[in-house]
Amino acid sequence: MKKKFHAIAVVALFGCTPVLAQDKITFATNWLAQAEHGGHYQAVADGTYKKFGLDVTIRSGGPQMNNRLQLVSGRVEFYMSANLIPSFTAVEQKVPVKAIASMFQKDPFIFMSHPVQGFDKWEDLKNATAFVGNEALASIFQWMKQEYGFSESRVKPYTFNPAPFIADKRSIQQGYLTSEPFEVERQGKFKPNIFLAADYGFDTYSTLIEARNDYIAKNPDIVQRFVDASIIGWYNYIYGNNSAANALIKKSNPEMTDAQIAFSIAKMKEYGIVDSGESLSLGIGAMSEARIKSFFDKMANAGVVKADTDYRQSYALQFVNKRVGMDLRPKQP
Repeated sequence: MKKKFHAIAVVALFGCTPVLAQDKITFATNWLAQAEHGGHYQAVADGTYKKFGLDVTIRSGGPQMNNRLQLVSGRVEFYMSANLIPSFTAVEQKVPVKAIASMFQKDPFIFMSHPVQGFDKWEDLKNATAFVGNEALASIFQWMKQEYGFSESRVKPYTFNPAPFIADKRSIQQGYLTSEPFEVERQGKFKPNIFLAADYGFDTYSTLIEARNDYIAKNPDIVQRFVDASIIGWYNYIYGNNSAANALIKKSNPEMTDAQIAFSIAKMKEYGIVDSGESLSLGIGAMSEARIKSFFDKMANAGVVKADTDYRQSYALQFVNKRVGMDLRPKQP
């Protein structure tokens, strides 16, 4: 069991000095280090985790890694989950994990289209050839079929190579707001239209922190401190000096460039990915029962999750909505 957060009195030359015991934890992400993980690297780089009595190791994911299994097996204490769908399916499959905080208020999932080709509005996109990956086809695209009349007959496989989309001006392609548009601009030499699915009703939380049920029950103090420190890390990363965090990101992922990081941060700010909606009044990390129910109902109606799933078992709200770190947000003029 991890040591509790406490102060140990040590006798020094000038009296008694409190020393904070550091709880060692590992936080596993779902992909290679990038700006989309920046708040956590910030909390390591600027000592925020340490101030909260935590010795945090970030274990990055990648194409050959399944870090969620590391969480389930007990090898790591916390995991970064992409959105709420895995949390719902965990309940279906009796996997004892919960989402405990949402670092992103909006899922960065997008579709892109070529400008001035008749696909300049969301409602136009269903008439285009759609490059969609298997995971998105089984989840968000099912919702798009249900809500907006998209058809799988127009789908072609997306293999994370933008070349087919760039070549076909009558096509659309899935992506992540903070990455694929950058590659299209770089390789295709044009700025694509960007459609953030969150702005059209795909209202999942994103970049969530998950923990095992037993760990939450046994270590609520550590969980609270990790959530609070991560929230402060995200405020400092988005609004403060993030150079040290970016250096850690590039050290972990040598293929990451300054240009890509700058693009990602700019898009997160422009679209309110981290700080918008509920977080404006409750702080980064905010989640609510009403919004989780809204998203669950949409996924159940689209057949993505089972309608009789007890989705209330997929999350815990006691660690968020405490307005932690809101003083770090720049004041509006």
